[in-house]
Amino acid sequence: MGTFIKRIFQGIIIGGGAILPGISGGVLCVTFGLYQPMMEVFAHPRTALKKYFKMFIPVVIGWALGFWGFANLVEKLFSANAAVAVSIFIGLIIGSFPSLWKEAGKCGRSKGSWIGLAASFAVMFGFFVLLGTNDKVLSIKPNIWWFAVCGVLWGLSLIIPGMTSSSTLIFLGLYGPMTAGISAFDMGVLIPMGIGIAVTIIGLAKAVNYFFEKKYSIAFHCVIGFVIASTLVIVPLEFSGIGEVLLSVGGCAAGAAAAYFMDKLGTGKEKETESK
Repeated sequence: MGTFIKRIFQGIIIGGGAILPGISGGVLCVTFGLYQPMMEVFAHPRTALKKYFKMFIPVVIGWALGFWGFANLVEKLFSANAAVAVSIFIGLIIGSFPSLWKEAGKCGRSKGSWIGLAASFAVMFGFFVLLGTNDKVLSIKPNIWWFAVCGVLWGLSLIIPGMTSSSTLIFLGLYGPMTAGISAFDMGVLIPMGIGIAVTIIGLAKAVNYFFEKKYSIAFHCVIGFVIASTLVIVPLEFSGIGEVLLSVGGCAAGAAAAYFMDKLGTGKEKETESK
């Protein structure tokens, strides 16, 4: 029961974080140990679903609760105080990083692993720096084709940890229309988005999963590079005063403690199950 509740809570965080600027759904899946099973389901649905369906049932329930029930609440928190909200999510990533690092090294760390980590970090960090320094505002009229592009970007954020689609969509001027359409259950938004997500997953999931199967250490260290880069670029640099600084530090610490506790809880339950 403890593991089931933990998975629901993780699903809530992933569902809420998926649509928030600067937060990568893929990174959250990685930090909660759900990324590799999810990729297996995408790449080999028939066999992987039999293996992981018990794991993903509570995650999907939590995702629905987070996406539809709490996403608006969390989004209001970002509007009220983005620095504190982002700090909480950074804390969640920090608290889960030790287990992520341990998972990446379970097959050893080769020279290629370190090269993959450095290369993925450089590419992702450079992408966000380039995006952040471009002051040109794009003028795009939202339509079904652009909403399909939203789906493609969202699909990429699922299968490529660190790819924060929301930041890109804000830059393109599509984030507002997309979220408004989702909230209103507008089929003109949901259908092309769904198609974009499906095409992306079908086209790339098997290749990504194959890379993990054949070059596990290199692939997982590439993921770590994405995680570090996407975390660094969302660190708040401006605060309204010492009070906001203290709240942000407290939120980060609380998020790290919560993630660490959830990881230990899950590890304990798994060991208990294996011993029976």
